[in-house]
Amino acid sequence: MQLSTLTRREVLKRAAATAAALCVPTIVPRSIFGQNAPSNRVHLAAVGTGGRGTDDCRGSFLPLEDVRFVAAVDCRKSRREGFARMANDHYRANVCTPYRDFRDVLARKDVDGLVISTPDHWHVPLAVYAARAGKDIYVEKPLGVALAWAWKLREEVARHRVVFQYGTQQRGDQRQFRRACELVRNGYLGEIQHVDVWSPDMSQQFGAASVPPYGSNKPIAVPADLDYEMWIGPAPMKPYTADRATNFGAYHIYDYALGFIAGWGAHPLDIAQWGLGTDDTGPIRYQGTGKIPPKGSLWDSIESWDVQCEYANGVKMHFMGHRVAEPIVKTYHPAWCDHGTTFFGTKGWINVNRAALYASDKALQKAQIKPDEKHLTDAASQAQDFVACMKSRRPTVNPLESAIRSDTISHLSDLCIRLGRPLQWDPQKEQILNDAEAARLLNRPLREPWKLG
Repeated sequence: MQLSTLTRREVLKRAAATAAALCVPTIVPRSIFGQNAPSNRVHLAAVGTGGRGTDDCRGSFLPLEDVRFVAAVDCRKSRREGFARMANDHYRANVCTPYRDFRDVLARKDVDGLVISTPDHWHVPLAVYAARAGKDIYVEKPLGVALAWAWKLREEVARHRVVFQYGTQQRGDQRQFRRACELVRNGYLGEIQHVDVWSPDMSQQFGAASVPPYGSNKPIAVPADLDYEMWIGPAPMKPYTADRATNFGAYHIYDYALGFIAGWGAHPLDIAQWGLGTDDTGPIRYQGTGKIPPKGSLWDSIESWDVQCEYANGVKMHFMGHRVAEPIVKTYHPAWCDHGTTFFGTKGWINVNRAALYASDKALQKAQIKPDEKHLTDAASQAQDFVACMKSRRPTVNPLESAIRSDTISHLSDLCIRLGRPLQWDPQKEQILNDAEAARLLNRPLREPWKLG
């Protein structure tokens, strides 16, 4: 039964059954007869309630009147209980329950969707399990640590017909990104020739480690608050250290993430793909260099990168960390920013970042899309769009295919740097050509008992 078809009686019956199972009171708000009645609400579980997860939910989802967080899942007891208190205080009702194990939430029939904001190595496995349980899925960027895992998620999302939203935020939360992409798509730049894409690199967080710049390798006791076995999950088991199971360790340790080449790069890469209209494809050639921390460092993802990519139509992309990009971008950009996407065409250039939209001339910067021209999906926010699509069952503004294709650019950029050689890619077959070693690295084994098959 789809959410939008639930009757008032069915909602009340479900609420009573859930309340009895959880030993909490059944609360029937006065709005039951209004637009935001329980029959129109979606029930979400927040999975991963650390800094990113709490910010996502508190700032984007919690204010929505047609949403109720009914579960908070985290490996840290203090975090899941803190999130549940925050949600219950907001709703002025005891509706959100903390959980250590996400499988207990997937078993709940009244949970309609998951907001997944865990470390990257858990993104795809959690999403696969959620799809199999029939739950709609909002997944923070980047998508994951292995493209083969992402391809499996594609199968499960299609098979179970669940709604998927990629949490890059920029397609919905800040309108200058949509406008920049519409200008590009409608030919205001003429023929597109190349794109500059850049984001912060690891160096911006060197000071966050307890032992700068790459963290401590010294094993210490696991905090009583943390279920470390669950935090590691499908990744290789390693000794706990002060800088491993932290936000920054999860960003920069290769067992759990590709690093900022994916974790931050996902934002401007997604906009490049949206503007070029390539959500179903990507570049065919990759060549680049980068810096990797010294062997044996705890933080061991790519620290800085400089990658040249090329699409089948000849459009080139220069994908960079911010230290590589700064001297290049400053030659044309009026105001340096450590992230951004710049489209260059035969009639000028357009740059967009979280501060503003810039252009090579004022007329281009002020140009407005006409009613009869191509308009991209106008989403007030990624969160609102996700909830609306849960009800309508239409595709989201940032669907799974867009996530896989932009994530592919990060993965292949990472591999060409680590292997020290160019890579050729077939975006239709999603295969690396003539390089068996590189092709094997598109997959990673999962630690038992976790499986995707």
